[in-house]
Amino acid sequence: MKKHLQKITLLITLLMISPYTFSQNSAAVKGTVTDGKLPVEFVDVILKNSQDSTKVTSYAVTDASGNFSLENIVSGDYQLQFKLIGFKTVFQKIKFTGSPVNLGILVLQNDSQLLNTVTVNSKKKQIQKTDEGFIFNAASNISQTGGTATDMLKSIPTVAVDADGAISLRGKTPMILINGKNSALTNMDQIAASSIESIEIISNPTAKYDADAESGIINIKLKKNNQNGLNGAVVLGGGFGAKGRMNSSVQLNQKTEKWNFGLAYDNRFAGRTKKIKGDRTNYLIDDEHFITQNRNDERTEGLQNLKFNIDFAPNERNTFSFEALGNLESQDNDETLKTKINTNTNAFFSDNTRHSLELERSKVAELAFHYDRKFSDDRKNLNAGITSSFNFHRENTNIDTNTYDENEMVTGNPLLQRTRNYEKENISNAFLNYTFPIAEKSIIETGYKGTFRFFNSDFQSADQINSEYVINPLATNIFDFNEQINAVYGMLNSFIGNTENPKWKYNLGIRAEQVSNNGKTQNNSDAFSNHYFKLFPSASLQLNLKSDEFLKFGYSKRINRPDLDDLNPFVDITDALNPHGGNPYLKPEIVHIVEMSYNTDWDNYSFSTNAFYRNANNTIKQYAVLQDNGVVLLQPQNIGNTITYGLETIFSVKPLPFYDANISVTAFQQNINAGNLAQDVVQNAFSWYGKMIHNFIPWKGAKLQLIGNYNSALATPQGKRIPVYNADLGFQQKLGKGNARLGLVVTDMFNTLKSGYKNTTSLFSSNRTSKSDTRALLLTFAYTFKSDFKEKLLENQFSTE
Repeated sequence: MKKHLQKITLLITLLMISPYTFSQNSAAVKGTVTDGKLPVEFVDVILKNSQDSTKVTSYAVTDASGNFSLENIVSGDYQLQFKLIGFKTVFQKIKFTGSPVNLGILVLQNDSQLLNTVTVNSKKKQIQKTDEGFIFNAASNISQTGGTATDMLKSIPTVAVDADGAISLRGKTPMILINGKNSALTNMDQIAASSIESIEIISNPTAKYDADAESGIINIKLKKNNQNGLNGAVVLGGGFGAKGRMNSSVQLNQKTEKWNFGLAYDNRFAGRTKKIKGDRTNYLIDDEHFITQNRNDERTEGLQNLKFNIDFAPNERNTFSFEALGNLESQDNDETLKTKINTNTNAFFSDNTRHSLELERSKVAELAFHYDRKFSDDRKNLNAGITSSFNFHRENTNIDTNTYDENEMVTGNPLLQRTRNYEKENISNAFLNYTFPIAEKSIIETGYKGTFRFFNSDFQSADQINSEYVINPLATNIFDFNEQINAVYGMLNSFIGNTENPKWKYNLGIRAEQVSNNGKTQNNSDAFSNHYFKLFPSASLQLNLKSDEFLKFGYSKRINRPDLDDLNPFVDITDALNPHGGNPYLKPEIVHIVEMSYNTDWDNYSFSTNAFYRNANNTIKQYAVLQDNGVVLLQPQNIGNTITYGLETIFSVKPLPFYDANISVTAFQQNINAGNLAQDVVQNAFSWYGKMIHNFIPWKGAKLQLIGNYNSALATPQGKRIPVYNADLGFQQKLGKGNARLGLVVTDMFNTLKSGYKNTTSLFSSNRTSKSDTRALLLTFAYTFKSDFKEKLLENQFSTE
């Protein structure tokens, strides 16, 4: 496991020096820690005086061979403590008389009492398995340095990301959390990859998590350092695709016995281009029969994040934490769209060029307060917190449209338009979780979570008439939305068998959610109100075949509530022939999920597979409707019932000391019953996607990574999306003693990443492809001082160093 996930940083500055210090001798206490098979690295070894256990006399961390040594110890009675996440804490009393003490081999036992925690192995891995899924160590991904969270997710096993940045698990959009919390940072391009510490995939959430997680949860954990003293890191990067790109980040941290202060800043600036081609045939419309469109985008992007955190631990059992995050994002897009329309006899009908300059600015502020209380019994825990995030977004677009005759000569004056969209959003959470044992083998988890969301969108569309812009009342409105979700849950975690190696583990849980939301437009042309109370049970049963092999069965009921983009009724008219908007009358999906998983680990191999079945009512899908004027309006609809079943597999292998690989494949079948829709709907579809991550150590201090992605054609209600595939390359070289790193990244090496779809209905057929300048080269340099940030920024954890 990554160093920064394994360490429980207990190094305390000794504020009181014993008066006997000058009479110390240099004798040592030595030993070796194993898990019964292999040495265990990064174990915290703490020596405390038996008479005063609050003071640390000496401290060490086991090395790669599991060895530790404690020097300069005064004669006396002591207690040794060995701690590492995933293992039971071991205590051992020793009497030191001044002569060297060799404790020999000490064996740590896996902590089977801690359910839903990371399974720890003594070797470093890119992926750590958990009872709910797995954790991907972001620092091991050197092929996405300088990118965003969207780029990082493209390399995560079982996660599918298309060329437009849409993220899915098992064919559906997952719930995305930031540091375990709902956030106004909903656009993953707002998060720089360099600020991510790890990404957790929870494939089948228990009742502890929000019910609105039909396909699972992606939890993005941002970096936070706990190293004692003053430490930090600096990263600089630059490169080019079609245009130049640059990124940088700075992190500083100061930790004392009771306080921890952290400050981090990162940015990313890039120029991008995109080309979109589309054609459509309207079968029953003679005039606007054949439509051909070509669009060219020239985009500049800017991203800046500032993060500040304070932790205060007055004692070993209480911790108070405060975090503040600020985000600034800008996107300027200069777009040109050319549209030609011919009749059913292929005669000229119309020709126009639409030019728009779109300026977007976003500001996000996020505040979080957290309290954690530990007890003498490690199975007991209390934590509570309040978070609030604010998002201010504005988008101004100026549009001019010129029409042409069949000889491509301009006719008439250009049509001048402008749109203004101002959005404000606040998401606040309050939570309380309490875990306590009720028996030697049983633990109860219970808690409350309140989610409060407020959203306002002020959209204005105007046309220039007689040199003045006149507001178009049919395309102008204000949309207000508010939502409250109050939830309580209870779970029983228990096991059957001996404490050290239980034969069975099971989990029973139920979550109750009361939801109230209201939305309305200014003129009340669209207004809705939803109030409902629902119960969401979950259960799992795990059979441990061996200490490193298990079978698991699970069931959960989930809900998929439509998000704000789905509900907002405003129609985007940037492309007048293909507008899109929301549907305020959507109903939530109710989903029943059954899963069966198998996992096994060997010394150099691991294998896990997960079979799943999902039955969803009121399925929400994007649906296109041809209007009488030849315009195709795209809106989300409840299309009926969908049954999805499939298989998800992850295989990790390390056959050679200098090479390891991770291979993942997800395949699923969808059967759609959409009898409520009048037009053609795809009834059955099979889709799959896979990833291969190859890691090499060509020579000392160097690392090479090659990642390949393939997403097959994905079914839509009226057709399918085209396949998506690409390959990325990353290289890294340590400089000097390892505090400096030089990296080279090539994204989309073969320039194959593009998106698109093909729709076929009885009224129309359409094709569309989108290609950005995804092939880019980036060079990065990183330097760390007095810090383990090098493990968080650019250290590649697949190495055996």
